[in-house]
Amino acid sequence: MVAGRAADRILTPFDAGSTAAEVVAGTDLGGRRAVVTGGSSGIGVETARALAGVGAAVTLAVRDVAAGERVAADLVAATGNPDVAVAPLDLADQASVRALAAAWTGPLHILVNNAGVMACPLGRTAEGWERQFATNHLGHFALTVGLRGALAAAGGGARVVVVSSAAHLRQAVHFDDIHFNAREYNPWMAYGQSKTANVLFAVELTRRWADDGITANALHPGIIATNLGRHLSREELKRISIGAAAAVAASRGGQPGGAARGGASGGTGGEAPTGGEGARRPGGPKSPAQGAATSALLAASPLVEGVGGRYFEDCNEAEPVGRDGRLGVAAHALDPEAATRLWEASTVMIGS
Repeated sequence: MVAGRAADRILTPFDAGSTAAEVVAGTDLGGRRAVVTGGSSGIGVETARALAGVGAAVTLAVRDVAAGERVAADLVAATGNPDVAVAPLDLADQASVRALAAAWTGPLHILVNNAGVMACPLGRTAEGWERQFATNHLGHFALTVGLRGALAAAGGGARVVVVSSAAHLRQAVHFDDIHFNAREYNPWMAYGQSKTANVLFAVELTRRWADDGITANALHPGIIATNLGRHLSREELKRISIGAAAAVAASRGGQPGGAARGGASGGTGGEAPTGGEGARRPGGPKSPAQGAATSALLAASPLVEGVGGRYFEDCNEAEPVGRDGRLGVAAHALDPEAATRLWEASTVMIGS
């Protein structure tokens, strides 16, 4: 299969209904090493399963080590690949992040920054950072910077995959008050800001590290039923489900297709989606295996070799956000000046 381009947009033969196993089929990752944060639940499990299934040595970087060990055992049994390990990681704790990076030895070919929190009540880390920004962006920023030497040691072609969300469309990074010290806290604004930061991180990392053979891309995984939405109320889940149904109907030319089931963009709790035809419609609900497909594609597929600094959804590079504001990528998330400013601000915050 060959990726195509439409006005420089990366297109692949895969779509919203493709699974992680399908997008890596025929790929040989033997001899390559990967880290998947949040690899003990949701799309993290399915991303790790796909990579291990084609031969990669996979480390699940997780907060709950016992849960990670159970998943690792399941993946070894399912894939026949014995090289699935577990490492402790709490992204909201910079000491934990530094410990993982310091303990890593040898090259690292694939880093999937998958873990995250969504729309949670206001919380702060020991540094006073707003918890969603600290976990979703700063934790992964510090981890990736700490692993730069290992990524460079891969000898070219190292990939960083950053799981963002369509929620980035809600909010640019508010550089004057990132941590909601002066403005009123809104969990969705905070989540959207952290997801914009994920995209900007991929843009700037590629600009800075491409000469070292390291590239990064960001992605929206879709609407998936996972525990990411554990902080959402029943009413919020209902509104998100209605939005998913509207997106599917719009892709059918306005014909209703029944209520979509599942949670918010980027994965949530709630009733599990059925997948099937609806999952092949942009904005439709997905199974975890379908939600992990874009991550797996960016981590392993030769179709995107050498590609960096871009934002993907449904296994293809996203178009600029449309008039309905539901899908696509916002200009503020690809702004090179904002990307540089975020990198510099993040470096100061983590003291790197």
